Amino acid sequence: MSLKIAILASGSGTNAQAMMDKAAAGLLDVDIRLVCSNRPDAGVLDRARKAGLPHLALDHTLFAHRTDFDRKLENVLQGCGVEYVVLAGYMRLLSADFLQAFPGRVVNIHPAILPSFPGVHGGPDAQAYGVKLTGCTVHFVEEEMDSGPVIIQAAVPVNAGEELEELMSRIHTMEHRIYPQALQWLAQGRIHVDGRQVHLAPSARPAVTPDGPWLVWPPLEEGF
Repeated sequence: MSLKIAILASGSGTNAQAMMDKAAAGLLDVDIRLVCSNRPDAGVLDRARKAGLPHLALDHTLFAHRTDFDRKLENVLQGCGVEYVVLAGYMRLLSADFLQAFPGRVVNIHPAILPSFPGVHGGPDAQAYGVKLTGCTVHFVEEEMDSGPVIIQAAVPVNAGEELEELMSRIHTMEHRIYPQALQWLAQGRIHVDGRQVHLAPSARPAVTPDGPWLVWPPLEEGF
């Protein structure tokens, strides 16, 4: 049975595209009920249109208060029968009321290895600090920014003196792999959360042999 999801994004939607591609290839068991953006000109809406997926622009600037916007968004998603809310470059904090409407069923990806470098500038902050490893994290969403239990993380090397775009390209490559993988585990019902610990039930699917200077834990499986 496919996991019914809504994808929320504010920008071009490369992570959303990775999910669409995996689903179209039969590797990701999700039913994308809606692709929604708070920015009417967001590229992710064009991606959804080309993929033949339901899509909606819900302009946050037309609402007087954040809670009013989130209430409308909540009603729309519930009307679509959404089980999980998937944030893919969604540049707005969700209210406590919204999170309570989808308890433990909102996930996000962050371009750093949490809990290091939270916030909207995770990649640049890691580079500025001078770390030798950074990466990305898929996690459950709580009211505090970038604070929820971790599902999967990937690490990539940081080269001194390189352009930020080079580093972010490596991070994005791994985002496009680990985010669909995390969603597939959720679709398979293999994720169990106990406090801050996220447990993954075993599978017969083979793990992927690393094909570059990266480390992922839990390991990626065949197809991801």
